[in-house]
Amino acid sequence: MAELNPIELQKALKGAAYPTSRDDLVELARNNGADSTLVEKLTHSGSERFEGPDEVQKAVFDNE
Repeated sequence: MAELNPIELQKALKGAAYPTSRDDLVELARNNGADSTLVEKLTHSGSERFEGPDEVQKAVFDNE
């Protein structure tokens, strides 16, 4: 994936239960077959914990 988009993020995080930790989201994204770029963005998102998908999206896309 050359460019990240919100739909790919939603697919990667399907089944997430919030609040959750960054590490749990990274593992879920990998298990859901997320692109390595997206996994990397999640890994380096800067937040340790997320209260909901909006926070994840903001962390991932604000760091682009």
